[in-house]
Amino acid sequence: MRDFEPDDESIISQDYEPLDSPKDFDPGVPNQLLDYVLRTTSEIIDTDLFAVMAKRRSTRKFSDKPVETTKIDKIIAAADTAPTAGNYQGFEIFYVRNLEKKKLLVEACNKQPYVNAPVVLIFCKNPSRVKFNFPDYVLKKFAIQDATLAAGYSQLAAQALGLSSIWIGMFDEQKVMDIIETDLVPSSVLCIGYPEQTKFPKPRRNLKDLVHVTW
Repeated sequence: MRDFEPDDESIISQDYEPLDSPKDFDPGVPNQLLDYVLRTTSEIIDTDLFAVMAKRRSTRKFSDKPVETTKIDKIIAAADTAPTAGNYQGFEIFYVRNLEKKKLLVEACNKQPYVNAPVVLIFCKNPSRVKFNFPDYVLKKFAIQDATLAAGYSQLAAQALGLSSIWIGMFDEQKVMDIIETDLVPSSVLCIGYPEQTKFPKPRRNLKDLVHVTW
């Protein structure tokens, strides 16, 4: 696997400014971010959800081809549409661009080398956004559910855009928090890029073995 080492210094800037963003953003308009991003692009997107699901496979070898900002916009906008408890969106996304921090993340993620991917998104729980009058442990449960669903939506969006991904769940939480400089606890690390080669998904269980009908 080749490490992602872009030549253009502007690509590895720590700052991320979405290429597409509504100037008159209204939080009261449902899915405004995704609608705007989709209306301002001419890219080909696979809109057959079941085809996207059927093709998705975890990738551990990424090409060094940079991922276009317009595609990153769409992936993050897809996360924005994921269902959340009370629509409070109890999660945050950290987009890691600094190469040195990516190398530190490899160590923090059980030395899994593919964490050094073209796009690394860290989904963190933010229970403080969930404004329900419930005990803290319930709010934390909502937040991890919110963050997990958002990451899942992003993963499918990446596949629909011709990209591939791998979900990282084994990592040292505190080390990851120190690297991205936050007190929010991460729930998953999503690594995205163009695959070096396309592979077919592996077999899964038969429906009769998967579903347990309860009367």
